[in-house]
Amino acid sequence: MSEESDSLRTSPSVASLSENELLPAPEPLGYVCSLTEELVTKAKEELQEKPEWRLRDVQALRDMVRKEYPNLSTSLDDAFLLRFLRARKFDYDRALQLLVNYHSCRRSWPEVFNNLKPSALKDVLASGFLTVLPHTDPRGCHILCIRPDRWIPSSYPITENIRAIYLTLEKLIQSEETQVNGIVILADYKGVSLSKASHFGPFIAKKVIGILQFFLHGSDLNSLHTNLPRSILPKEYGGTAGELDITAWNEVLLASEEVFVREFCQPVPACDSILGEALLPEGLTSDAQCDDSMRAMKSQLYSCY
Repeated sequence: MSEESDSLRTSPSVASLSENELLPAPEPLGYVCSLTEELVTKAKEELQEKPEWRLRDVQALRDMVRKEYPNLSTSLDDAFLLRFLRARKFDYDRALQLLVNYHSCRRSWPEVFNNLKPSALKDVLASGFLTVLPHTDPRGCHILCIRPDRWIPSSYPITENIRAIYLTLEKLIQSEETQVNGIVILADYKGVSLSKASHFGPFIAKKVIGILQFFLHGSDLNSLHTNLPRSILPKEYGGTAGELDITAWNEVLLASEEVFVREFCQPVPACDSILGEALLPEGLTSDAQCDDSMRAMKSQLYSCY
């Protein structure tokens, strides 16, 4: 994880609670932790997550959403809220802001998020523009591989690539393992023309705080291998893990069609659309949000994830 360690968690009402009220609440049957003991320990050390207080923290965030954003159309399920708490190291206030930013990003960029489902992106998936490698890195991070050279501008607009990136991130972050370990994004600029690279420049960075970490490489793979061992990379990147295969990840996404239809293909309630204007991320206006499709990608990634 790329954020500095937070030694304190924000807990708005702890000071007013009695000693008995501070006792951890039992976890309801609705949530079952899927983390291994090793990842539970990692979450304790790096995310300030306390298993015995996990559902108390989720309930605190749920109460804050209901109080401060009663009209926000959002899931309040334990597993959904937990991912925002983990992303902000169980700081309630920052987790709430991340949740609001997440929804504001979705409301303010309809050409990316509306009808966001795998079957709508078959051309991008078939192009090989992005895939997830079958092996994780030594820290357990999934590796999202982006290959801009596979995009043919005359085939479809660049917003389709952005949609595919968000679709993949959404699928990956559903896993508790990913929430703890994070995601590495491997951006392959080898063979990409300067004109095409200019489209992607605004969102590629050495690191984006949160669960994302970027590695960029060109024709020289030595620096790449210092970060990602050859044993987990396909031979296209000087690795020993065989040919790069895009079919396996495409099948994973396409098998998730119903989940994305429920989450991203439903009409936004009228009260929520009104609220959306107030939730726009800082620096983004609704009438100028996508003049340059990639302009706000870096800040949007931060806001959402």
